[in-house]
Amino acid sequence: MSNLKVRTILVSQPEPKVENSPYFDLQQKHKVKIDFRSFIHVEGVSAKDVRAQKIDLNNFTAIILTSKNAVDHFFKVAEEMRYKVPEDLRYFCQSEAIAFYLQKYVVYRKRKIYVGQKDFADMAPLFKKYKDEKFLLPASDQLNADAPTTLNNLKIDWTPAVFYKTVMSDLSDLANVYYDVLAFFSPTGIKSLFKNFPDFKQNETRIAVFGSTTQKEALEHGLRIDILAPTPETPSMTMALERYVAEANKGK
Repeated sequence: MSNLKVRTILVSQPEPKVENSPYFDLQQKHKVKIDFRSFIHVEGVSAKDVRAQKIDLNNFTAIILTSKNAVDHFFKVAEEMRYKVPEDLRYFCQSEAIAFYLQKYVVYRKRKIYVGQKDFADMAPLFKKYKDEKFLLPASDQLNADAPTTLNNLKIDWTPAVFYKTVMSDLSDLANVYYDVLAFFSPTGIKSLFKNFPDFKQNETRIAVFGSTTQKEALEHGLRIDILAPTPETPSMTMALERYVAEANKGK
């Protein structure tokens, strides 16, 4: 399909809030129109739902935070439960960005906060150091496998709990809108496409996917994958799109 010019791209994520996003560079450099639209969104669960999972926040001495959503929904549920977050609670944050976001809820310098590098497994030395803590992992209903694998291998006392859910968005307003390229980042994004448009036919639409689980979901739905990331040559979605667009639009 690379012989067909790319004029329009739909990225199934929110529009970047930073002005120097590589998506905007791609748009300007190749004169393509890029739209952003979340195919999925997050909804918090109630304190009642958390209690139904037999979770008592008083039983934990440490919280593992893997995203800003986890931070927001932990404190939302805590407030709903009228749970006074103790000052000596330990916070294990997967990245600096998450630790920084935590300041929205706690006075940073007065709290015990431990920060990983980027991936979940990077926090393993921190968990080992505090292996006697009782850890709570507030997460979504779609927990990445690397978290349980890492924690179980360390043989520490930890409990997962669903504090928020990934939900498919209503895309009915896109029914008669067509794009040359659709870019997906999660299996749920692919599922959302087919939930909203059960009769979706790919035809000349190019499909871009990020990650092996997204690739697997796309193939299971009978989609042809034209653009794949990450690869050694194109570690990001924007680099993969850039490479494909440059080739497809060459001399056209």
